[in-house]
Amino acid sequence: MASTKLTLSMEPEVVYRAKKYAKKKNVSLSRLVQNFLEKEIDNQSLNDDLEANIPEDIQKLVGILSGPDLSKKRLKQMKWEYLKDKYDL
Repeated sequence: MASTKLTLSMEPEVVYRAKKYAKKKNVSLSRLVQNFLEKEIDNQSLNDDLEANIPEDIQKLVGILSGPDLSKKRLKQMKWEYLKDKYDL
């Protein structure tokens, strides 16, 4: 497959770090960018396909519920309550 030349504009620090990363991975910067874009496009296509198969009624429900507070303190409290009930403490 033939390659097409592309010009990108980025912050110098990003270019420097990307070149360093590409060298470490033993690939060209062009190949690194290409692989990243292919992966992102494939992931987006997969997400679009998944969303397309979810009924609209269900999609409307996404995000309306919040989950339980599962902070470390809350988890310890829940564990204690469970053990207290289990062993009649």
